[in-house]
Amino acid sequence: MFGQRSASIIAACVIASTLFLVPEAVYGEEIDQLIDDIEVVSQETSAQNEAVKQLELDIQAREETISRVQEQSGSFREAADAASQNVDAYRSEINRIAQAKYRGTVTDPLSIAVSAEDPQNAIDRMSYLATLTKDTSDVVEALNQETEKSAEAVYQANRTKAEAEFQLGQLKVRQAELDAEKEQLDARKTEIRDRVDTLSPEERELWVSKNGPLEIDLTELLGLSSKTSGAVEAALSKLGSPYGWGAIGPNEFDCSGLIYWAYQQMGKSLPRTSQSQMAGGTPVGRDQLQPGDVIGYYPGATHVGMYIGDGKIVHASDYGIPVQVVSVDSAPFYGARRY
Repeated sequence: MFGQRSASIIAACVIASTLFLVPEAVYGEEIDQLIDDIEVVSQETSAQNEAVKQLELDIQAREETISRVQEQSGSFREAADAASQNVDAYRSEINRIAQAKYRGTVTDPLSIAVSAEDPQNAIDRMSYLATLTKDTSDVVEALNQETEKSAEAVYQANRTKAEAEFQLGQLKVRQAELDAEKEQLDARKTEIRDRVDTLSPEERELWVSKNGPLEIDLTELLGLSSKTSGAVEAALSKLGSPYGWGAIGPNEFDCSGLIYWAYQQMGKSLPRTSQSQMAGGTPVGRDQLQPGDVIGYYPGATHVGMYIGDGKIVHASDYGIPVQVVSVDSAPFYGARRY
């Protein structure tokens, strides 16, 4: 009887303890899943943000091209008008010479010699004949040159005008794409903000520490080369700064914005987006990394960080997470570039 009672008490305790432990374990799994879900959406949002920034840059470049082409078209049109005026002037000169010949001013040499009052008069008239003949040749040659110049200027003016119209058409298409992308991106940003901002303190701590932030000793910077230490020191000076989509400092940053700003402090201008940063510079192997190198992560280089040495990078990762130092292996390695 006593044995049965003891067994029942033990069983009841086990069941009770299980009731307390299982919810806690389930809750932990739910938090992990929540963080994973938010991270997936955040990475997608960051990638789309980089794409939108590149699209904005493409549109800006196209606008500059259109402006330049329109200026060229105007210059060619002015050149065409000037050449056309010159053509008219030369034609008038040819008409003047033709009229002089028609009035009998120019006759054959024998007639001039016979009708001349004296030898000097014959010489003067012959000289005038040669001058008119040369003038006619020069004017005709100048007319031909100006006609060709006018035709070329008209052609270039029409060509550049057509190019400007084509570029404007393409710009409208790209602008429509940008508007649609921005609308989708804004919806994603709102989703991320809502999900991160409503995390509990415990969940927020897990979110902030998901990449494994590391403490560093700033004296490590003493060993950096003078060529890159400026960019590294600039980036590290922003530890703790908040993340902001499309932000390039000085108070908020996205991933490529931090790299862009840090190198700006050295007077060096890098491309603005993570993909373009990975397309520029000099390729560097993983085993050749030096402080200041820009490292791309994830397929398509949708994220970047700056290598600071000792297997660490400084980066701006996600909304709600400040600029941190993490391991170089904190995300899938894409490639590295040196500037």
